[in-house]
Amino acid sequence: MPWQKNSSRPKCGAKGCACRRKLRKNRKKVGRKRKKMKTIIFNVFVLMAIIPSLWVALSSNIVHAAFSLLFTLFGIAGLFVLLGADFVGVVQVIIYIGGIMVLIIFGVMMTQGARLSPLSVNLPGRLLAAGLTGIILAVLMVAATHFLWPVGSAPPPPTPASQAIGNLLLGKYLIPFEVASLLLLAALVGAVLIVRHSVRSDLSPSVFIIRRKQRGE
Repeated sequence: MPWQKNSSRPKCGAKGCACRRKLRKNRKKVGRKRKKMKTIIFNVFVLMAIIPSLWVALSSNIVHAAFSLLFTLFGIAGLFVLLGADFVGVVQVIIYIGGIMVLIIFGVMMTQGARLSPLSVNLPGRLLAAGLTGIILAVLMVAATHFLWPVGSAPPPPTPASQAIGNLLLGKYLIPFEVASLLLLAALVGAVLIVRHSVRSDLSPSVFIIRRKQRGE
């Protein structure tokens, strides 16, 4: 009976029910904790993106710079996920970390452990780059703090972003997608051939003589 269900509920006075006030307080506490955790995680990803990028610019070792760039890309992917762009974060991991980093590692292998010039040798160029970076950073900070950005809740898309992009790649843009995949495959095969040719050219005749002696020829 409906009157029985209503009679089981606690009666609230003019100032509100105590249990409802407790629920509201608990919800506010949980919301504050979530905001704090999101802020902490966001700052961690920001530091993960900034500190290794400085090491990329200042390191004289190519291998260290490449691995520092790896951590920077991970931090950027984490920021995308926190900002609600899950698909962009996953693409960041797959393409940049899974593809571009492999390309960079191939480049490091082809340089055969070369070292960059010290900081004092190319100091004017690095100072110019640091100055331009500071100017761009200042412009971005002014734009972010002194301009009003419209904030509102946009209506959710009819289909998820990943599904829409997949439909476009395998539908309307299928031919450019396949052409890009063929170009990447050709670049990969070409890189392997270049490295193989350079390794063969670096082997001196004395190496072949030593190998023949070891085989007993």
